[in-house]
Amino acid sequence: MKNADIRELSNKELGARIKAEKQQLTKIMFNHVVTPLENTNTIKDTKKLIARLLTEQKRRMLEINAQ
Repeated sequence: MKNADIRELSNKELGARIKAEKQQLTKIMFNHVVTPLENTNTIKDTKKLIARLLTEQKRRMLEINAQ
């Protein structure tokens, strides 16, 4: 998901996406412990996506508070 796509999400969609990605990360990490993943980059990519989503959420909060 690109940053432009993230900016287009509504606040509600953004919160739901953060929750879903965190659940996905937990699932991926659990599966990696049980059986090694073929592509371990999925863990890194999911963490980066969560960070970008949280950054956008924080930016919106600061923007609202600044007004």
